[in-house]
Amino acid sequence: MRLLDELRAEHDLIDRVAGSLRTFAARRAKGECGSGDGAAFRRFFRLWAGAWHHAREEETLFPALAEKAELSPAHGPIAAFVEQHHEMAKVLDALDPLLDLDALGEDDARRLVDLATVYTRELGRHIDAENSVLFPESELRLRQANVLELEGRAPADEELSARSDGERLAAAWPFTADAGGVRGEGCIVCPSYGTTCRGVEAEWWNDSEWEEFSDHLG
Repeated sequence: MRLLDELRAEHDLIDRVAGSLRTFAARRAKGECGSGDGAAFRRFFRLWAGAWHHAREEETLFPALAEKAELSPAHGPIAAFVEQHHEMAKVLDALDPLLDLDALGEDDARRLVDLATVYTRELGRHIDAENSVLFPESELRLRQANVLELEGRAPADEELSARSDGERLAAAWPFTADAGGVRGEGCIVCPSYGTTCRGVEAEWWNDSEWEEFSDHLG
């Protein structure tokens, strides 16, 4: 499905720029660089990762799952991923004023690194959960409902410009891995697993799938 392929490709760039943000924050905190690219990081995460990528999931993919695949928007994966979008946006709100602050004091420098770490760590886990669970399950369920393609809006000029910012930033700032973060596949990596979402079997499976599972056990 083209939409899901595009969302996966967008994840690749978002993940790369997240690694670049960690590099930028660390170097800024040490006084090794200026704030010049801070505004570009803001534009990328606000406009491309948020107003374009996350919005496309919420405006196109999730409504299709609710309408065609009968997945509840009130709980489980849809509610969990929307909540994650909102929580990450709150961290970005706190990070925002520090990105292009001309002079960083000791407290501001520490806060910049801490917030960049929190934001990119949660973003990484979110990406892994969507790539390994949400997108494969979505494609399966939508195909079962005879939905082979999903159409959404085209990106605005400012969103395309923000994507270009991201491509430049990823090339300009070497990727720094999150040494303390946990990445992986499956529900277990999802920030919402065990709290607001019970996992793929409990939230996605229908009665016939549970019956088939029981037959295999028998």
